[in-house]
Amino acid sequence: MIIGREAEKKILRSALTCEYSEFIAVYGRRRIGKTFLVREAYNYRFTFQHAGQSKGNMKTQLRAFEASLKDAGYPVREKASNWMEAFECLKDLIRTSTEKKKVIFLDELSWMDTPRSDMVAALEDFWNGWASARKDVVLIVCASATSWMLSKIIHNKGGLYNRLTNRIHLKPFCLGECEMLAKETGLVLDRTQLLQYYMIFGGVPYYWNFLQKGQSIAQNIDRILFSDDAPLRDEFSYLYASIFKNPEGYLKIIQALSTKKAGLTRNEIIEEARLINSGDLTAKLNDLENCGFIRQYLPIGKKKKDAIYQLIDAFTLYHYHFMSSPPSDAHFWSNQINTPAINTWLGLAFEKVCLLHVQQMKKSLGISGVLTNVQSFACKADADSGLFGSHIDLLIERNDHVVNLCEMKYSNTEYTLSQKDWKSIQNKIHDLLTATGTKNAIYPTLVTPYGLMENSFSGIIQNVITLDDLFVMP
Repeated sequence: MIIGREAEKKILRSALTCEYSEFIAVYGRRRIGKTFLVREAYNYRFTFQHAGQSKGNMKTQLRAFEASLKDAGYPVREKASNWMEAFECLKDLIRTSTEKKKVIFLDELSWMDTPRSDMVAALEDFWNGWASARKDVVLIVCASATSWMLSKIIHNKGGLYNRLTNRIHLKPFCLGECEMLAKETGLVLDRTQLLQYYMIFGGVPYYWNFLQKGQSIAQNIDRILFSDDAPLRDEFSYLYASIFKNPEGYLKIIQALSTKKAGLTRNEIIEEARLINSGDLTAKLNDLENCGFIRQYLPIGKKKKDAIYQLIDAFTLYHYHFMSSPPSDAHFWSNQINTPAINTWLGLAFEKVCLLHVQQMKKSLGISGVLTNVQSFACKADADSGLFGSHIDLLIERNDHVVNLCEMKYSNTEYTLSQKDWKSIQNKIHDLLTATGTKNAIYPTLVTPYGLMENSFSGIIQNVITLDDLFVMP
């Protein structure tokens, strides 16, 4: 059973009743559930389905395509020598089908596009010159190589330009959807445990399938990542290689960002990663952002060249904290609970979870219907300007002349605001008002799992958002 994805399923299923042929691209990072979504949406019934081979030259890809044609009932008489001939066979199969709508599913399309194979040109000819002129074809293409999908299919500047009838960018689950998934599989886990697992693996459904009943989160994490036969011990090495054909340059950027909590500007990335300022760097940053590994944000009052790139992928962040030099202890996670290293990571990871759940936060604040602008703010200390020096990860600027200044603090109990916290918030408010000149009211907003303990400093907080609020469906 598929959890969530209602809007995506509606797009796929509505193609069956559309008057004309449909060409739909489904893309998203590795393990996000693209293939599962398509199969579930069409109840595993296809006129033709094929998945490219992860390794193999053009000849290997063509032989695999022929095998899929045979599986679909097409009598392959002669071996295709190129993709034009292979797609001619697919046309013949479609012509003989009695299905009202012929659903064609080409999975892992990027793997079929081997060097000098002209596969994309053949696909263009198949759609533009034939399928689009019919009314009974539903063509679904899919690939984990998000950058390839974006450049070759979605933003294609050649024959496929503006030819898609729809696109589906499949994104990770939110906390609420992960809770639904856990319940569906019979797991008995409270929201704190679900949050901890989310802070490691994010909302990638595939990773949630490794959880086993009767084990604590710590036991599950040890088994999944640190045991001798841990199924995801080497996942990081496959993650970027499956999405990018040449992942080395991407990993240099990611590694540089992993060392800086607040992120880096483009020039700082160039310096830290020792890269060249070029169009290739721009393309890589865009690819990483489109894949959901990093986010780009522009602090209030800054120019585009001052945009900051920040690592937000949970699993990547966890890898660089604890697995870049794999520990030999099979019970590493259980033995590290409550250590300073874990506590530091929990605070950082919780902030990233909050940044991915702004819609839930807005709902908690009662401003879902209010026009907002999600921003950040940073300034350096400057005695002449009277600035203390501040960094604010999340500001929600509202159309009702209020700005929620969000402080995200992880705690296992009610959070106790200290004098240091109080002073820090006061300084941030002062810097925000001084540097931006905003006339909006500033509402300090605390995001923390179990709420706020009242004391002499807690009065500065105007709104409190808890873990339960983050689990609400947007």
